[in-house]
Amino acid sequence: MVNDVTEYDVVGIGNAIVDVLAKVGEGFLSERGLHKGDMTLVEAQKAGEIYTDIIPEREVSGGSAANTVAAIASLGGTPAFVGKVHDDELGQEFQRDIGAAGVDFYTAPLMQGPSTARSIVLVTPDAQRSMFTYLGASIHLTADDIDEKIISAAKIVYLEAYLLDDEKSAEAMFKAAQLARKYNRQVALTLSDTSCIERHRQQIKDFIHSYTDILFANDDEIKSLFEEDDFYKTLDLIKPEVEIAALTRGEKGSVVVNNRIKIFVEAETIENVVDSTGAGDVYAAGFLYGLTHGRTLGTCALIGNIAASEILSHYGARAEVSLRGYVRNKLRNYGKTL
Repeated sequence: MVNDVTEYDVVGIGNAIVDVLAKVGEGFLSERGLHKGDMTLVEAQKAGEIYTDIIPEREVSGGSAANTVAAIASLGGTPAFVGKVHDDELGQEFQRDIGAAGVDFYTAPLMQGPSTARSIVLVTPDAQRSMFTYLGASIHLTADDIDEKIISAAKIVYLEAYLLDDEKSAEAMFKAAQLARKYNRQVALTLSDTSCIERHRQQIKDFIHSYTDILFANDDEIKSLFEEDDFYKTLDLIKPEVEIAALTRGEKGSVVVNNRIKIFVEAETIENVVDSTGAGDVYAAGFLYGLTHGRTLGTCALIGNIAASEILSHYGARAEVSLRGYVRNKLRNYGKTL
């Protein structure tokens, strides 16, 4: 628990995970019967088997909401994170990394039980990432870990749909949303990925309808949510459900839906896309940074697109340069400031 809390632009709540990134060929996945392009939940033994067959490029603290708040800090915002690690080597690494990124992180670690979560991220030559995630300690986040003072201090509470994969972490998610409503804070939700939607479609729809002000998704995720093949039809389906929907489309850029307004923003030109891991998380960071600093919705999307372009240029979901400087320089080309 926290006695004195600063005001936060965004408080992110999600699975606290250490990412293990490795480059593999297309055959690596097919030979092992591994599904490409999604996040697949695996047990500790399966994660260990995959790990022994790869040469890790790097190990870095990750998790969808954690990536987002780290990017918000890099942009110059003030974020906090709520998530569960074990007090083991990986858990201590996660705490050091997220603190060094400029994110407040107060959640008490597990002292016994499952180890800190890890996600093995396999990147194929087409820059597509396939994640095989052992949730470990992360699913031991409970409603007791949601500090009312931290929620009340946030402009926006940002949640990942992955929290629905466990009953206790789902309870934490709903408590955070209810507290946000109590203090008139906005609730943002990221749909996480299509496999998560398939596991929890109706529960996600209910959460969107009851609590969500701002929704983040890519085109596959929003189509999966509504079981609709036509992306443009989903724009009208989501319109009455949320105040703002920010939808990414890879090289086609992004679309923002706000009541009767639809804003289409082109993607940044990238000479060499290396790895898509975390691009959606960092887009959300750019968008939320803009939103909490009074920018127009079109500029929010532009900041998101630019921030995501930095992530696409290298391996891993964390920026390799200051996002504030990177985005500010790119915005000058559009006659805008950060």
